[in-house]
Amino acid sequence: MRLPAKVAIVTGAASGIGLAVAKRFAAEGAAVMLADTSESAGVAAMEQIVAAGGRAKFVRLDVSRPDEVKQVVERTLAEFGDLHILFNGAGILTYGTVLETTLEAWQRIIAVNLTGAFLCSKAVLPHMVAKGRGAIVNVSSTTGSHDACAHAAAYVSSKGGVTLLTRSMAIDFAKHGIRVNAVCPGPTDTPMLRKALTPEQLDAFAKTYPMGRLGRPDEIAAAALFLASDDASFVTGEMLHVDGGQTAEV
Repeated sequence: MRLPAKVAIVTGAASGIGLAVAKRFAAEGAAVMLADTSESAGVAAMEQIVAAGGRAKFVRLDVSRPDEVKQVVERTLAEFGDLHILFNGAGILTYGTVLETTLEAWQRIIAVNLTGAFLCSKAVLPHMVAKGRGAIVNVSSTTGSHDACAHAAAYVSSKGGVTLLTRSMAIDFAKHGIRVNAVCPGPTDTPMLRKALTPEQLDAFAKTYPMGRLGRPDEIAAAALFLASDDASFVTGEMLHVDGGQTAEV
C-alpha cells in the first residue's frame, strides 16, 4: 500500500476521474472523504469502497461555496482525525467561443474549476502547515496547461488558472513541507466528456492522438496516486500530462 494511514479529501468523487481516484486512494490504504454535489452517486461510491474493505465517508459539497468547503474539512478532521491529501477533482465542461459563452456560464465554470480549487486548498492549508506536511493534487488539463483549443474559452481559461495556481502554491508552501502538483488529463472517457460530445465526435477525437484512444479514469488515478504518495517526495509544481501523446505533437 502506498497511502497507509493517510487521510484524503477527494472532490468530484461521485463519477469519472474523481471516483477512480477515491477508489484507488482507498485501495492504497487511505481513509477517504468523498465530496460531490451528487448525493446519490456519492453515497453509492462510498458504499462500493466500504464493501471492498476501504474506509470512506461521503459529504455533499459545492466547491464554489466557502462555507460548505470549511465544513467538509472540519468533518474530515472529526471523522478521521487528520488530513494529509487533497485531490481537487471537481470540474465542469462547457463549449463555446467568447461570443457564444454567457456571463452565467463563464462565472460558473470559473467558480467550480478554479475558485473551487482555491477554496479547498485555502481550507486545508492551515492544517497542513501546522503539521509541516501535505500533498495537494489539482486537475488541470492538457487543454489549458499546454495549449488551447477552439470553442472552449471558459474551460481553457479555468484550467490555465489551475495550472498557475498550482505552481504558485507549490512555491509558497514548499518550505512548509507541502507539495502541490497537478495531473493534466488528455481526453478521458468520463461522463462529463460523454455528455459534451456525441459518440461519433468522441471516436473522431480519440483517433487524432498518437495512441488513438481516450484515456481511462483509472489511468489518471494512477498518476494522481504517484503525486499524492511519498514516491513523489521531491516533486512539486509539476504538471503531469497523462494524454496518450497528445501534447508531444502539439
